[in-house]
Amino acid sequence: MSTIRRYVMMLTCCLPGMFARAQSNSITIEECYTLARNNFPQIKKLDLISKSSNYSLENASKLYLPQVSVNGQASYQSPTVTFPDILPGVPGHVLPQLSKDQYKVTADVSQLIYDGGNISNQKELIRANTASQQQSVEVALYSIKERVNQIFFAILLMDQQLRQNEIRKSNLQNSADKAAAAFEYGTAFRSNVDELKAEVISADMTSIDFVSTRTAYVKMLGILIGKELDDSTKLVMPELKTTGPEINRPELKLYDLQRNALDVEERRLKTDHTPKFSAFAQGGYGRPTLNFVDNSFGTWYMVGAKFTWNIGSFYTLKNNKLNLDINRQTIEAERETFLYNTKISLQQQDGEVIKYQQLLKKDIGAVELRTSVRKSAEAQLANGVITTHDYIAQVNAEDQSRQLLILHQVQLLQAQYKINYTSGN
Repeated sequence: MSTIRRYVMMLTCCLPGMFARAQSNSITIEECYTLARNNFPQIKKLDLISKSSNYSLENASKLYLPQVSVNGQASYQSPTVTFPDILPGVPGHVLPQLSKDQYKVTADVSQLIYDGGNISNQKELIRANTASQQQSVEVALYSIKERVNQIFFAILLMDQQLRQNEIRKSNLQNSADKAAAAFEYGTAFRSNVDELKAEVISADMTSIDFVSTRTAYVKMLGILIGKELDDSTKLVMPELKTTGPEINRPELKLYDLQRNALDVEERRLKTDHTPKFSAFAQGGYGRPTLNFVDNSFGTWYMVGAKFTWNIGSFYTLKNNKLNLDINRQTIEAERETFLYNTKISLQQQDGEVIKYQQLLKKDIGAVELRTSVRKSAEAQLANGVITTHDYIAQVNAEDQSRQLLILHQVQLLQAQYKINYTSGN
């Protein structure tokens, strides 16, 4: 096997691993959204709310089970019924005398038969409140996207500025090398070489500043998404996703769920003034028994059915409904205020997008002109027509125009993602 063939086979085997490492070391903004959501401590509340709701629903269902209570009582009373004083004596019989100390232990069992739908409405209200609480958590989780956007695009800006600074440094280094060669042949001054080298050092210092800032942002992003990141982590430039004008924020769903909970609460109010039917049984032991003319200890029982009707609930029904209407109006006012502020923000952000689009057109033209001037200055410097200082001024002017182009490119993309966040799309 030839050497070239062995080299090709070895490269073929290594490329998949190299590609996998490169892929594993990069991260997209969508991945950051997911990781940040799962890492946000408040997400634990979703599971806690669900568990609490299940316990409450179980408790409500158990109201259909027989309700059992055990009671005990011991008492002493000053007078008791004295039958000899009330009834004339019967020859041969002694009427009982009730004891002043009396005792009883009872067990009461009650079985609900009909509650007018109260338990059913209570369970529905639990579900409605649970959905509202969970959606409140979703609103808080959604706000994480904005923090991810801020840090993610800040890192992208640092990456682009670093790349441009390396281009500037490369141009300066090439000119410094040419000036050093010219100095050796006696066609350039030592000061020209030193001035260019000083600019190369300045470019190095700028890179250090960019790298330091990027490292800080990367650490912040790592904390936010709960994943260890380092300077080798590459952020994938996000693609622009155009969305419609409609607003799909989670806050709107929260308002709908809150209104639904009020509707359920109103249905529950109607069951407060409906009759409730139940069966009951009571068993007991004590002195005296239900046979009150018997002064001895004994057992007894009683079974039956009963109904209750809380007519007093009619007194407050009207005001309770009015309070629910006020709560509905409050929720609707909050909803309208949210939509009002969101539309204003979208209008402002649309203006920012248009501004950056216009600036980019100007930036592209300015970069083309500055690049042309810099190339001309490079040739003029080589021919001794201009000074090194003049050439450096043109290099810096080109770099500044490119930095503005990069800044406006990232700002445009960030503004478009901000619109997506604000609209909920």
